[in-house]
Amino acid sequence: MLERFLSKIEFSDLQDFQENLKIKVPENFNFAYDVVDEWAKIAPQKNALCWCNDKGEHANFTFDEIRHYSDITAYFFQKLGIKKGDKVMLILKRRFEFWYSILALHKLGAVCIPATHLLTKKDIVYRCNAADIKMIVAANEPVIVEHINSAMASSPSVEKLVSVGGDTPEGWYDFHEGIRRAKTFERPENCNTNDDISILYFTSGTTGEPKMVMHDFTYPLGHIVTAKYWHNLHENSLHLTVADTGWGKAVWGKLYGQWFVGACVFVFDHEKFAAADILQKIQDYKITSFCAPPTIYRFMIKEDLAKYDLSSLEYCTTAGEALNPAVFETFYQATGIRIMEGFGQTETTMTIGTFPWMKSKPGSMGVPNPAYDMDLITSDGRKAEAGEQGEIVFHTDKCRPVGLFKGYYRDEEKTNEVYYDNIYHTGDVAWRDEDGYYWFVGRTDDVIKSSGYRIGPFEVESALMTHAAVVECAITGVPDPIRGQAVKATIVLAKEYKNTDKELLTKELQNHVKQTTAPYKYPRVVEFVDELPKTISGKIKRNEIRKEK
Repeated sequence: MLERFLSKIEFSDLQDFQENLKIKVPENFNFAYDVVDEWAKIAPQKNALCWCNDKGEHANFTFDEIRHYSDITAYFFQKLGIKKGDKVMLILKRRFEFWYSILALHKLGAVCIPATHLLTKKDIVYRCNAADIKMIVAANEPVIVEHINSAMASSPSVEKLVSVGGDTPEGWYDFHEGIRRAKTFERPENCNTNDDISILYFTSGTTGEPKMVMHDFTYPLGHIVTAKYWHNLHENSLHLTVADTGWGKAVWGKLYGQWFVGACVFVFDHEKFAAADILQKIQDYKITSFCAPPTIYRFMIKEDLAKYDLSSLEYCTTAGEALNPAVFETFYQATGIRIMEGFGQTETTMTIGTFPWMKSKPGSMGVPNPAYDMDLITSDGRKAEAGEQGEIVFHTDKCRPVGLFKGYYRDEEKTNEVYYDNIYHTGDVAWRDEDGYYWFVGRTDDVIKSSGYRIGPFEVESALMTHAAVVECAITGVPDPIRGQAVKATIVLAKEYKNTDKELLTKELQNHVKQTTAPYKYPRVVEFVDELPKTISGKIKRNEIRKEK
């Protein structure tokens, strides 16, 4: 399969990869037809999806079965009036019907809008009106149904509601009854071009309403690098990425790249996260490849890895925050596996990564994905030197990278703020070491300027998180008459530290940071709180903390 989309598949070393990676983009590419349905022809009985839930249920799906179910789902959606360009929101958690549905929408040339089950009435109303959503397909759970129903009076564009599972609510269509009655699906003529919108993601930014990130039908091709050269997958891999289908990380690790490679995607549909359950699934199902944020690795380590047989694991990756060296080392000692880090945005695919030919450096994102022409630009517009902080940008004058977003839907102003002069500005700050490895600092708006130093909140937060007293923390800058800004730490304490003398604990935490990172980065102001303000996706709202007096 990969030979259809890559000029060269296997590389001898990092240099070979950087110089010779070339993604071939077919005309009118459609992932559902050109990858999933092709696997169904080539290897119909090859496992595509291994699904289980926390109720003891289990199901395996071959590529031929995925083809069949996506076909009849497409037929059902078509009968409900969905056609090319229509917007459909999927609120399906980790149910296997998500895979039927997103592929069905691709086959129709419609626009898929994955969404989290955490959306409230207000969130749903905003999304329906911002994108003119025509249909919502949702898991039939009381809270989800209640929020959707209450939003309908203020969502005039929505014509159909489809329920998945359980007794169908009044006024909704039954998904499984619909696909049971489906007849033979025929591929629509001219269902898509490469430039058509395939998927829309609402990014829950830390300020203002969420932006709508547009990706075209070539977007899945960008994830070949994610799966093949970051996850290091092969045709016999069984890969688990911990992510809900409402977030962009799901298509990074549970769909596109994995099926290009021909790997089997493992899905654990659970209500409440428990590290012990994840470890048990790795043992029971003999999962070979695993990807999760560093926080989940920390939880797994606390469960005592020695109690589980993790010998099936071949490769592990992480993204979302810097990996603590202690977590890296503990996991390595227990499994013999070096966790490989990566970086990207909703607007991109994986853009910086630690690839198989490299030695990992815990805390480093790795090196640029050669599919992107990346640069680090200083605040005064220069190319950053080694050790110097700069904004991560991508040049598109020579070639627009496969996987880069088309812009923000219906928001030309915001698009032009980040993408101009053939350069996409990520808004993320990093620095590069002498070996060419990149290290994340923070968002441009969050970087603290203190006494001539530029301090990234991320690195101070990472230092604080290595102390047993700290459950969560946020680093912000506060006005300081001498330094311009001083570093402030807003901290959520572990239960056993809540009654500790706060003055003594403050000094202990300050000294801890001084010993863990550069002394000038330590927080001069420390505040203890019960919880941090967050977006729906769990991002800390540092702007709200900055506003607090």
